[in-house]
Amino acid sequence: MLSVDFLQQLLFISMIISTITCSFIQKTKRLLENKKYIILYSLIINILFSIIFCYSFTKITIPTSFWIGLFSFIGADTIYKSLEGKLTTYTQIRQQKNKK
Repeated sequence: MLSVDFLQQLLFISMIISTITCSFIQKTKRLLENKKYIILYSLIINILFSIIFCYSFTKITIPTSFWIGLFSFIGADTIYKSLEGKLTTYTQIRQQKNKK
């Protein structure tokens, strides 16, 4: 049987992680050489942050924290779209880096 309360808790945690990882990825994506790696980079960062967050602040197991990482990866896209125009794109970051 599906535990709706547990699922709500997982989604709530994934919203917190999405907010943190969106900011982290925005600040570190300039280190990537090609923008096609951003999606994979984002997925890896979301899963890593979810494992670390769940291990540090909850009693959630590692397999469940992978689900939270997946949920936060999917949710981060929504956060990014809501901030569209307010965040610097990868192309703009690379152009600024090349000018310096």
